[in-house]
Amino acid sequence: MKKHNFYAGPSILPEFTIKNTADAVMNFAGTGLSVMEVSHRSKEFVAVMDEAQALFKELLNIPVGYEVLFLGGGASTQFCMVPFNLMKKKAAYLNTGSWAAKAQKEGKLFGEVVEVASSKDANYNYIPKGYEVPADADYFHITTNNTIYGTEIKEDLEVGVPLVADMSSDIFSRPVDVSKYALIYGGAQKNLAPAGVTFVIVKTDMLGKMERDIPTMLDYRTHIDKGSMFNTPPVLPVYAALQTLKWLKEQGGVEGMYKKNIEKAGLLYDEIDRNKLFKGTVANKEDRSLMNVCFVMNEEYAELEKEFFDFATERGMIGIKGHRSVGGFRASTYNALPLESVKALIETMQEFEKKH
Repeated sequence: MKKHNFYAGPSILPEFTIKNTADAVMNFAGTGLSVMEVSHRSKEFVAVMDEAQALFKELLNIPVGYEVLFLGGGASTQFCMVPFNLMKKKAAYLNTGSWAAKAQKEGKLFGEVVEVASSKDANYNYIPKGYEVPADADYFHITTNNTIYGTEIKEDLEVGVPLVADMSSDIFSRPVDVSKYALIYGGAQKNLAPAGVTFVIVKTDMLGKMERDIPTMLDYRTHIDKGSMFNTPPVLPVYAALQTLKWLKEQGGVEGMYKKNIEKAGLLYDEIDRNKLFKGTVANKEDRSLMNVCFVMNEEYAELEKEFFDFATERGMIGIKGHRSVGGFRASTYNALPLESVKALIETMQEFEKKH
């Protein structure tokens, strides 16, 4: 039976990425060695790192004055690296979900944190609007896509202070004007690579302005100076990331993916809105994520939740269980998820509806 992978992360990767990475595990770049056992300083792997950084810049049209880094530690380490490197006295945060709240918590270790707005009062089912960002904030931090709650900021905000964004789960899914940001970061395990590598896009003139001492490994300048190879990078995930970047270019780049993602999410949301059994969890349709479609049973059919989960699982729908803090279901429609999988889920929902 065909399996349809809706896991929120680690999540589906392009077959192109999986096959090429598997081949390199056996024989990397004709060396007769596995990519898992070669020196990161070998000319073959240096070429991988250089090409991955160059393709990253090309696909996102990253302007001069920015550097792309591949680091370890996940986005969670970036929660402290960002304020370590950028916060002098005060920073502003938008609290739109669990990960945004965790980033905000880390920021408080380094100075004053202003929570400009929060949707926690409604279990994060909307993106706050109409807030003010303090003009004297060293930066404003947002989490663009909230995997647990299915909300997304789909525009590049104009806020008057340096903008920092966690784009772990929607990087390369839609066009982004990188010039509007001081720093963008994210774990790669949702839309780019296996778990183990973290990407950072940083505007270099933002760095080197702190009076505090920054530990060597937590200073972005360390990694810029050494080309992401101050210490041994996560070699296998970086190689896999390069394969995904190549695949993205073949798909028409970010613009091509954006069109496909709008179609996939649109079809699924239309079915949720039409089907008598289900309803979406996001309060405002304009806040609905293109990457994580969250829905629950309508109240009068709540007792059918487990039955639908089992029904869908039997038909090859994998990873659709919602996060425990929301319940219900979550279908992650990342770049690598084919339209075929979305249609299969829709057919499953319609088939289940006919039973009831």
